[in-house]
Amino acid sequence: MNKVKSEQTHTRREIEQQPDLWIKVIKQFSEEKDRMEQFFKTLAEKHQDARVVFSGAGTSAFIGETIYPYVRRAIRNKGWDVEAISTTNLTATPHLFLDKEIPTILVSFARSGNSPESIAAVELTEKLVDEFYEITITCNQEGALAKRQQGEDRQLVLILPEEANDKGLAMTSSYSTMVLTALYLFSENKAGFEQAISDISAAGKEMLDICTGMIPSLVEENTSRVVYLGSGVFEGLSRESSLKFLELTAGRFPTMFDTSLGFRHGPKSILSANTMVVVYLSNHPYTRKYDLDMLKEIYATEERGKIVAISGIEDSDVEKYSDYQITLPLSEKEDVDLVLPYVIFAQSFAYEKSLHSGISPDNPSPTGVISRVVEGVKIYPFEGEK
Repeated sequence: MNKVKSEQTHTRREIEQQPDLWIKVIKQFSEEKDRMEQFFKTLAEKHQDARVVFSGAGTSAFIGETIYPYVRRAIRNKGWDVEAISTTNLTATPHLFLDKEIPTILVSFARSGNSPESIAAVELTEKLVDEFYEITITCNQEGALAKRQQGEDRQLVLILPEEANDKGLAMTSSYSTMVLTALYLFSENKAGFEQAISDISAAGKEMLDICTGMIPSLVEENTSRVVYLGSGVFEGLSRESSLKFLELTAGRFPTMFDTSLGFRHGPKSILSANTMVVVYLSNHPYTRKYDLDMLKEIYATEERGKIVAISGIEDSDVEKYSDYQITLPLSEKEDVDLVLPYVIFAQSFAYEKSLHSGISPDNPSPTGVISRVVEGVKIYPFEGEK
């Protein structure tokens, strides 16, 4: 197998810049928090109940899947419900997901803002919902979503720094910075959030250092497929991690994701001597019990590959029941805070496995099977129920 020489590709730079970029993002949006808070204040004055829908396609959809369990809890005092529905589902089946009478805030995550389904999802929601509001979190100020005009009381557009607009095919900086922006947007304690980001950034830099030492050994393992497991917010992170590995290695290594409890219900049959399992362990003491049980169960399986355990808490069981361990000093943080440094592992592992497999990480699909902005999608007019 020919290895591609490791060099300063777009993708490598975009992975490594993240801890510093997180600081820059929060500094930028801290200057816009009055605008954010006024938008929500106006909404709350108009609607006692509202529906917040996180949406996007591919990795952008997984942003919503990652954060919605946390945000749902964080803003329940507003009387608003939160869910994550991909633009691909909203576009294909709007009649199943959109309710005409319920005030709806569609939060679109978009690196380019030009994906056909993302544009169609916004236009369909605007057409089918009486009280429609949109929040666009995007990395591209020239994208179609960023340029939509609906009026200040119905639209909030947040454009990330140019560095977040990844040039590589796979989303890396764009994923983590849009996660961060949404968490800041919905935070009820923005001052505390601004203070906490320095700890998260430091943990991200530590993860980069750990990956430099560990991943060369990981990519040499005899691995033919990879599984990512995590509970709560880590389910969405596991899905994103699984996709990142699949994308950057051009589909050569099948991947899977699941929750720790869900893995037993059939998916565990993927285990073999060549299946690597990565477990994201929760900091929550109750949830962590289930993660540790799964870790021990996989470790005891006769036909299994290597296990990588990633934790924010020092734990002797983690060391005992895994082959590789990463522990970051984040024991006081909530799981959603761990998402950012944890995703650096998934990105770095996928990147190095891509190089090791003779693939160019910036363009792992030279034949065009997948592309940076999805093409070839035909959008049909929706006339409503027959």
